[in-house]
Amino acid sequence: MAVHAIKVTDIAQLRMNAPDLGHATLTVDLRGRLHTLYLDTLTHRLLDEWLKERHDQWPASPNPHLLVTTHSAHHPALPPVSYCALRRAFDHTGITPRQMWSDRVLEEARQTADPVHLVHLFGIHPGTAVRYVHTAHPDKALPQIR
Repeated sequence: MAVHAIKVTDIAQLRMNAPDLGHATLTVDLRGRLHTLYLDTLTHRLLDEWLKERHDQWPASPNPHLLVTTHSAHHPALPPVSYCALRRAFDHTGITPRQMWSDRVLEEARQTADPVHLVHLFGIHPGTAVRYVHTAHPDKALPQIR
C-alpha cells in the first residue's frame, strides 16, 4: 500500500492469479479495470514470502483470494480478509490506510507534476490526478474555467 498506493479494499480483493513473480507484476482490479503494478524489490520479496507461507500453511486451500485467514483458507465461499482485519495493521502507526494512500499519491505528484503519470502509475481517475498535482504544485495550477 505504501509503495504502490493500493487501497485496502482493493488489496482485500486480490486473487491468487494477481501476482506474477516471474515478471515482478501484480494485476489489480480497480473498479472493473485491470491495472498492472510493477513490483519494487521489497514488495516482490514480501509477496514471494507470503505465497510460500500461504502454501506451507494451507497447501490445499480452495479459497481463491491471495490474503486468507486460518478460517477462510478452508472455505472457498468465504469472503476475502476483511477491511477491519487489514485496518488493524495500522492501529499502532497513527495513520489510516486512506491517509497512507493519499500521502503516497501526493508525494508522487510532488515529484512529477504530471497527472498522466499518476493515472498510469496508480490507476486513478484523471480528475483525481489533476487535483493531486494542483495540491502539490499550487503555483502551477491554472485558474478554474467557469
